[in-house]
Amino acid sequence: MSEMAVRFKDVKKTFDGKEFVLKGLDLDIEKGSLTAIIGFSGTGKSVCLKHILGIFKPTSGQIEVLGHDLGPMEKDELTVFRQKFGVLFQSAALFDDMSVLENVAFPLFEHRRELKPAEVYKVAERKLMEVGLEPKHYQKLPSEISGGMQKRCGLARALALDPEILIYDEPTTGLDPILTEMVDNLIVETHRAKPGTTSIMVSHDLYAAFRIADKIAMLDAGRVLLYGTAQDFYNSEIELVKRFVSKGMKHQ
Repeated sequence: MSEMAVRFKDVKKTFDGKEFVLKGLDLDIEKGSLTAIIGFSGTGKSVCLKHILGIFKPTSGQIEVLGHDLGPMEKDELTVFRQKFGVLFQSAALFDDMSVLENVAFPLFEHRRELKPAEVYKVAERKLMEVGLEPKHYQKLPSEISGGMQKRCGLARALALDPEILIYDEPTTGLDPILTEMVDNLIVETHRAKPGTTSIMVSHDLYAAFRIADKIAMLDAGRVLLYGTAQDFYNSEIELVKRFVSKGMKHQ
């Protein structure tokens, strides 16, 4: 039986005590897999992601990440535990006043205090090389590099602490088709280059999910409507899945 990186067990979440955003979510994400979480807007994708990161705690139910129950963890424990994650945000979320190299070095200075500055920058350079950014860009500010380079820098920063789980939060929103394909390919290349790392991508882009993910979880009204391979989605007789597939694949 495969080991699970993330387990949602009957997770329910309400913010006001009345309406539930998650309504009994059950989801197992295998270690080492590349999994996409998809769905229409407002179905709970972002809330699901924030539970994995321990930003939100479930109203009821349980979330296990890498075998640890996040529910009872205190703030300090969660801060340490989050070093096991790397996150590429929708907008890359780089620090405007830091160079490319300084952006990647930032989490290392925060969490690897045993390293000397020269060692930190050496690790940061290695991570930038891993994602295909050339040294001539390392001293530039984010505003001085292209959108694609910003994504690469954001990914290098996400990889800085050698995380066990990589999370991509809507990584291609607002990008043109060429840049979208570049980011999709970068996600796949990174995943393949890090055996054993679990990659989780939250996306509205069905085409990308079908092209690169091992498994896809479609959320609807706070539950998993379907969890399986791209072929399972093509074969599904669930009306909402058929509509979503038909709508999503028009953008190929």
